Amino acid sequence: MGDKLGFALPAALTLSNRYTVEAPISSGAMGAVYRAWDTQTDTAVAVKHVENTRHAQRFEVEARLLTQLRHPRVVQVLDYFKDERGQYLVMALVEGTDLHTLLERVGTPGLPVEEAIEYVRQSCEALEYVHAQQIVHRDVKPHNLILGREGIILVDFGIARLLEDPDEDEGTQGIGTPRYMAPEVFAGGGVSPRSDVFGLAATLWTLLAGAPPVYASPRKLDEVVPGVPPGIAEAVQAGLEMLPERRVASVDAFARALGARLEPAIGGSLASSVQQPDAPRSLLEAIAYTAAGVFTAAASSIALADATTGELVYQSAWGAGAREIVGVRLGPSQGLAGSVVSSGEPLAVADARSAPRFAARIAAGTGYVPYTMLIVPLIRERRPIGVLSLLDRRDGRPYGSADAERAALFAELIVAVLETDTEAVPSLGAPRPATVDTAHLTALPPVSGVA
Repeated sequence: MGDKLGFALPAALTLSNRYTVEAPISSGAMGAVYRAWDTQTDTAVAVKHVENTRHAQRFEVEARLLTQLRHPRVVQVLDYFKDERGQYLVMALVEGTDLHTLLERVGTPGLPVEEAIEYVRQSCEALEYVHAQQIVHRDVKPHNLILGREGIILVDFGIARLLEDPDEDEGTQGIGTPRYMAPEVFAGGGVSPRSDVFGLAATLWTLLAGAPPVYASPRKLDEVVPGVPPGIAEAVQAGLEMLPERRVASVDAFARALGARLEPAIGGSLASSVQQPDAPRSLLEAIAYTAAGVFTAAASSIALADATTGELVYQSAWGAGAREIVGVRLGPSQGLAGSVVSSGEPLAVADARSAPRFAARIAAGTGYVPYTMLIVPLIRERRPIGVLSLLDRRDGRPYGSADAERAALFAELIVAVLETDTEAVPSLGAPRPATVDTAHLTALPPVSGVA
């Protein structure tokens, strides 16, 4: 369990006609990371190689979403691709020392309490942003927290865990670093932000004690490390609860329990809207954000009908390809969304790329060609006024009729919210709001769980 896979890529190998492998960086149960040279940008990058070639669609969906993240404490994911050797995630190369190495160098056996808590506080800032984007890191541990010139940087998302099939005998039990992995994940169950809280609490224990905690140990941190304040020990214990429902609910709550205060939330939002949306920007983006979370979608969008031309105008979107899809117009009955408006019936598309009415040219123009789609009409008084579109389930499965039925109910709620808002869409009879510029650095509310 947790055995390293070794390094399969030789130096000087060129990947994707762009990245030249220079040297190995690290190797673990979920793949190896290499230093490489990007010949297009003339910069050094880190390339993670996952030899598991299963579930390539799921890898692509999640990797595409990771490329949208923008936060000073989160490594930037630059690219993703696959070949006959496996699948790859290209990340910015972070110069610095990971906390595991730092602990080995200067731990006695642990670090000073104040220093360790500061590292964890900064890690909480990174994870708070990641969780707000409905993403779980899945592999929080000292090895994946690098101390650079500007502080802690969270690296190496556990995307390879997505490639393990929970229905197979191995599940997720054979991968990862057990003592940092939340018990529910270790047992092959679902992940949530609370899973990352466990990894963070285990990381703090390790930084102070010099070794990771033992599952379900009755000993508290202050019994293992003399001098640790009882309040800190209690906070760590709450983060290490075996049952996720009893564990600290969020990284912000964990930081506060440690007596630490997070800096104001910053980072690039995954939501975007047109310059003059037909409803309040915050409302439309909140709807798109929530819809993506409820239906575990990698992307979501809201298009409303232009009362003059009858065209569908994509007003707001969240997730991968959001900035590219907003403002796109579809003619009456054009594409799958247009057909849903014409029919007034929800549509679950298991294989969007082969659907006869799929607007492939428009999708390609946005840079996002989905595998599976769920499109439901927004209906007021038996008249469609727009559509809600959901792209690519995060678990890799296709959308089906049961999803369409649930989404239709969700669409009714959307219309009701738009109707009761004081600045509803023009087709509902109220004026357009004033122009508001798209804010690319905006805080999003934290989520309690993701798929």
